[in-house]
Amino acid sequence: MTPPENQMAALEENNHLIITPEYQMATLEENNQLITTPDYQMETLEEENNHSMAAPETQPNKRRKRKSMVWEHFTIETVSAESRRAFCKQCKQSFAYSTGSKVAGTSHLKRHIAKGTCLALLRNQGNQQTPGTPRMNGNGSVSDPPRHHYRSHSSAYISFDSDSCRPEIARMMIVHDYPLHMVEHSGFVTFLKSLEPRFDMVSFNIVQGDCVSSYLREKQNVMKFIEGLPGRVCLTLDVWTSSQSLGYVFITGHFIDGYWKPQRRILNVVMEPNPDSDAALSHAVATCLSDWSLEGKLFSITFNHPVGEPGLQNLRSLLSVKNPLVINGQLILGNCSARTLSNFAKDVLWAGREIIKKVRYSVKYVKTSEFHEQKFLELKQQLQVPSEKDLSLDNQAQWNTTYQMLVAASELKEVFSCLDTSDPNYKEAPSMEDWKRVDIICTYLKPLFDAANFLASRSNPNQKTFFHEVWKMHELYHSITSHGDPFVISLAEIMQEKIDKYLKECILALAIAVVLDPRFRMKLIEFSFVKFYGKEASKYVKIVDDALHELFLEYAALPLALTPAHAEDGNFENNMKTEEISYNELTDFDAYVETTSQNMKSELEQYLEESLLPRFQEMDVLRWWEENRLQYPVLSKMARDILTMQVSTADPGSVFDTEIKELDEYRSSLRPETVEALVCTKDWLQYGSAAEVSNALVKVEGLRS
Repeated sequence: MTPPENQMAALEENNHLIITPEYQMATLEENNQLITTPDYQMETLEEENNHSMAAPETQPNKRRKRKSMVWEHFTIETVSAESRRAFCKQCKQSFAYSTGSKVAGTSHLKRHIAKGTCLALLRNQGNQQTPGTPRMNGNGSVSDPPRHHYRSHSSAYISFDSDSCRPEIARMMIVHDYPLHMVEHSGFVTFLKSLEPRFDMVSFNIVQGDCVSSYLREKQNVMKFIEGLPGRVCLTLDVWTSSQSLGYVFITGHFIDGYWKPQRRILNVVMEPNPDSDAALSHAVATCLSDWSLEGKLFSITFNHPVGEPGLQNLRSLLSVKNPLVINGQLILGNCSARTLSNFAKDVLWAGREIIKKVRYSVKYVKTSEFHEQKFLELKQQLQVPSEKDLSLDNQAQWNTTYQMLVAASELKEVFSCLDTSDPNYKEAPSMEDWKRVDIICTYLKPLFDAANFLASRSNPNQKTFFHEVWKMHELYHSITSHGDPFVISLAEIMQEKIDKYLKECILALAIAVVLDPRFRMKLIEFSFVKFYGKEASKYVKIVDDALHELFLEYAALPLALTPAHAEDGNFENNMKTEEISYNELTDFDAYVETTSQNMKSELEQYLEESLLPRFQEMDVLRWWEENRLQYPVLSKMARDILTMQVSTADPGSVFDTEIKELDEYRSSLRPETVEALVCTKDWLQYGSAAEVSNALVKVEGLRS
């Protein structure tokens, strides 16, 4: 059995506290950790029962002095012949102490003091030491005031530091989009003071500085991550507006990490005073390239803002200086597909706006009155209409809701026609000719709806997967006949012109991405281009083939970067020395390769000549290139960058938006630097407070050190 003296020393060492023997004893009594001697057990029992229990070693009538810490804050008063109660000296609240021969003990009294439930004590103490005796040093004198401590059931003493709370407040503001001025709101201040009166409240300027500090700290992690990327970066530019007519360009970087996993990070939020100017986007891109040292690493840019030819020329001029253009910049710029689909849908809805207005009125008439809705359902049941769709009013800020409203109403057109004849209050009902045109509008909107749903259902849609959606749209719009209806003729002409223009702008990027899918290669391009271009298909197939070969030659001319596959082979420096020696000593071999290269098939030619893989429904093409990177070292690098290209700048929740997103008034009232810090840090924190670098970067850094 361990003597009490040794137990006390061990407890002091674990808690890192130097406390008085009286306080040690009280603490051990509360936690039931002390194995006492019979003498001490008897003495403790004397205190709890408040009368003498004579032990052999003690005097019979001597009452022990109370040593518990609580008696500095409580007094015992007799309230009746059989009852005594403990009264708090600060708040005068009374607690049970003894009734007859039963003693309540002191644990509940300690909780009243140590847990901070005595508000009067907290007010009087302010920033003073928590309840308990002063801390003593080794020679028995009082030491410096200790840090504040709290005690819980599961831990010993927890140090309170006001400064350590500030980063957590900043993190809360960032993660939950709280207004920074909230720290000065009286309700928030009162709430925090009730939790911890000693906390030093922060101002707006302080929390703003803390948020920027968090941003700079996290930015260093992201920069290390990007520096170690094995491939290039693709950017998406999402332009927001504000009530002050200012533009905010949200720039997101997309890339493949060392694990061959798609990654994305918001890199910048650049405020542009004149977002419609020709130089707005080029200025934002230049800021991003300089800020993140992406010169030479950029592969493509996708934007959702209408840009005229002067603006495109400014972008091309900037990129030609800051970045080596891939196949003369033919892949560098692209429009957001989600924005393009929304523009297509708006054109269709505008063409049928008068008819849609009647349908919207009809739905509103039914849905805004319980009586009308009940009558409508009774008519539906009488007519035995099989539709299971529910009527709903549309949100005109999202075109998919208008499409769904039209589809549901069209399936219930017989009920609306019957309601028109049976309810005299129902006016402006669509005619049968109007319902036919509603069906035409739905027919044109359906492929747009399917394509946009495809974008909304994927967090990282790329060029390869979107090719099939464009193909379906082209097939439908060029197959619909006019039947002599002027409305159908005009709508068909509009949509055919738009889809042809879209194909002209993006077909090369879409096609090259499809070729790098081992299930299709060039075969799907040859087959689909006949549908797209008819007799001129061979000319456009040759354009894609030439671009592929030119792009491959550019990648073949690049030095082979150190990838995880190469890094695992041995020491980095030794490998480099071996390569230098081999290069210097094999110049004759290089000449031989150059003279015989015409008879050797390139990786690209070998790949194109291989048989197509079976078309699995959910094949991971990127994973296939990772697994075959040793067989195709150059082509796999090219595929990695091409499959990083983005077709959309919109997040899944805003694919169907018909309006440009607007920054709220509070955010737009902040400094641009603060807005950027809040938006970027929130995005980065979802990947972890300390973003890990890719496996390739870790290995390379370890070999270099």
